[in-house]
Amino acid sequence: MTSLSSVPTATRTHAHDLADLLAARDVTVIDVREPMEYASGHISGSLNIPLSRITQADLPAGALVLVCQSGNRRTKALSQLLQQGHPHPVSDLVGGLPAWQQAGFDVRKLKGAPLPLMRQVQIAAGSLVLLGLVLSNVVAPPWILLTWFVGAGLTFAGISGFCGMARLLAAMPWNRVSQ
Repeated sequence: MTSLSSVPTATRTHAHDLADLLAARDVTVIDVREPMEYASGHISGSLNIPLSRITQADLPAGALVLVCQSGNRRTKALSQLLQQGHPHPVSDLVGGLPAWQQAGFDVRKLKGAPLPLMRQVQIAAGSLVLLGLVLSNVVAPPWILLTWFVGAGLTFAGISGFCGMARLLAAMPWNRVSQ
């Protein structure tokens, strides 16, 4: 059986090892994603402490395993905790939540969780493109500019990594999740 109590300050943990650690109650899983993401699917028993609050949070004693979706936030959280001199072993889940699911382990979804943000962006962008096309044919040709605007916005989001539509949708009331 795997144990984090004897490992160096920072390690990498694989999904099956994490399952063993959880079964033995040797670790606390900290999900560093935003509450909306956490609500849509997380490792059962994990705590949701977003990256923006990780260094101010009162973390449980003992070994921790950090989890996110792609790896960016858990790597940043790990670095912040190590710089802060966190006294207990800290690890991150290799491959994040997708690796956990690919290994055959379930995720828990909170009741009433909103659709994933990227699906909301796809629905909104697709709807705006269709609306622009319909209005340009039925009402007035200049409505085609709406489709150009959405296409330019999606291209900019892909190049820059900043998606204004995603930020706008994330702020909507249906995406607010209480912690």
